[in-house]
Amino acid sequence: MSRVPWPGVVCTVCLFAGALLISAGAPPAPPYHPDVTSGFANATRPVASQPADTTDPADDFRTADRCIACHMGVVAAGGIDVSIGFDWRASMMANAARDPYFQAAVRREIMDYPEAAAEIEGECARCHMPMATIAALLEGRPGEVFANLPIGGAEGPYADLAADGVSCSLCHQIQPDGLGSEETFTARFDVSAETPPEGRPVFGPFEPDEGGIGIMHSATGFRPTLGEHVTSSGLCASCHTVITHPVQPGGSGPAFPEQAPYLEWQASIYAEGAEREHSCQDCHMPEVAEDVPVTRVLGRARPEVSRHIFRGGNFFMLRILNRYREELGVTALPQEMELAAQRTADHLRTATATVELGGVGLGGGRLEATVTVRNQAGHKFPTAYPSRRAWLRFAVTDRWGDRVFESGALSADGRVVGDHHDTDGAGYEPHHTVITSPDEVQVYQGVMVDGDGTVTTGLMSAHRWVKDNRILPDGFDPARADARVQVVGIAAEDPDFVAGSDRVHYTVPVDAADAPFTVEAELWFQPIGYRWAENLADYDAMETRRFVRYYREMAEGSALLLARAEAATEPN
Repeated sequence: MSRVPWPGVVCTVCLFAGALLISAGAPPAPPYHPDVTSGFANATRPVASQPADTTDPADDFRTADRCIACHMGVVAAGGIDVSIGFDWRASMMANAARDPYFQAAVRREIMDYPEAAAEIEGECARCHMPMATIAALLEGRPGEVFANLPIGGAEGPYADLAADGVSCSLCHQIQPDGLGSEETFTARFDVSAETPPEGRPVFGPFEPDEGGIGIMHSATGFRPTLGEHVTSSGLCASCHTVITHPVQPGGSGPAFPEQAPYLEWQASIYAEGAEREHSCQDCHMPEVAEDVPVTRVLGRARPEVSRHIFRGGNFFMLRILNRYREELGVTALPQEMELAAQRTADHLRTATATVELGGVGLGGGRLEATVTVRNQAGHKFPTAYPSRRAWLRFAVTDRWGDRVFESGALSADGRVVGDHHDTDGAGYEPHHTVITSPDEVQVYQGVMVDGDGTVTTGLMSAHRWVKDNRILPDGFDPARADARVQVVGIAAEDPDFVAGSDRVHYTVPVDAADAPFTVEAELWFQPIGYRWAENLADYDAMETRRFVRYYREMAEGSALLLARAEAATEPN
């Protein structure tokens, strides 16, 4: 069987739960175009597989409405609708192409590197609009982003496929070969380029019934096929391990690990075969507690059915999509989008991290305390797209309730007080072991720099991390961890920054205030940091202006309180 291989990535813009940019395109033109030729020549339909009346490559896929027709109306105990289609359509997967941050980021990249615009746009379409892109490649055309926008209004030949984002007939057609290995990272998975006489296979975790096979084949042309690889973390890894190459004179630059949660997970206690083994799907696609069918048409109850809610970390984008749904062409109902945002927020609060406050005491006119953050996720926290950050807010009030000290306050515009990156785009907040001043704040993040060592939020400019103190997963072993996910910067020398946790010491002046003191420690998370959004304001284009407007109008809701601890000192 011939297959369509996905070439290597040179640029990406990834938002959690399926929003990735990957590469493809024609051979680069000197002097600045990235090398995007690898594998591209193979991304065409083999002549030998063509019948005399060549079919439209778009027929290799179906939009989700065809799937939802049967995969709906599934209700669990208590009247909870667990239908695959309804869950999916309110997810970031379904809205990957509608994502206004993705659209703005692509525009920014091609404005930075106009000489590589066609290649960048084609590459970036490959994960946000994967079905449309594969269909285009099969006809010898490059993938495009803006030809398929606005969602719901574009007239291009692949607009409907593009609007579906990361959809059913894309993920369920991925072949098992090489999943979880280097050869399939950066979305180099295989999708069949031939349609066998019995129909294109779509893989699922259950042995299909003959009746179901007939119905699906009749309705869609697909043939349900057992494929246990759809439950493996390796399937997720193919898109969520993204290696980029910056544009630079003479071609593309060094490989840069833009995101690698799978590699982080492999070095954790949750990896396959490890002590507390959990797959990506175990957390992000929770199972229905009872046996339920996956379809309302001749469906029989199945055990351990995974819900297609794809809960991740981007509650903020889900609410942006819902608020500006008319402009962005969102089709999921408002209540479905808000439920998806609430589920995401609940998951972040209950399964991401905890905060402990200890060692609180007074001496020499100062208050001392230690804050410990424990990571409960199976990868770093935060992980994936580098716009994400978490930070500690630490505050002290006196007996009268007056604020004596505060580090890490969140401003209404989305800035974190004390984070130097928010006030100076060329700077960043270092990792701290001890905090003594309000203008110091512990920020957990990845910070990228370009070839000159200048801090950047442009993916096509990123050469390396200058800081990566994202909290490690439990059991993380540097000796067996991939070099691309090691700690970078001051945190690498911090004895309190260890697998699964970080400990920060606070010593603050309180000699002019009255005891007893109340101490608060909070962990906050922001999917799109202020600087990442604000840097787009420098680009005069519809997509960038629009997203900056969205961000500024909704900035107060851009961050989420995940965990909190409180303690008090003894009275004088």
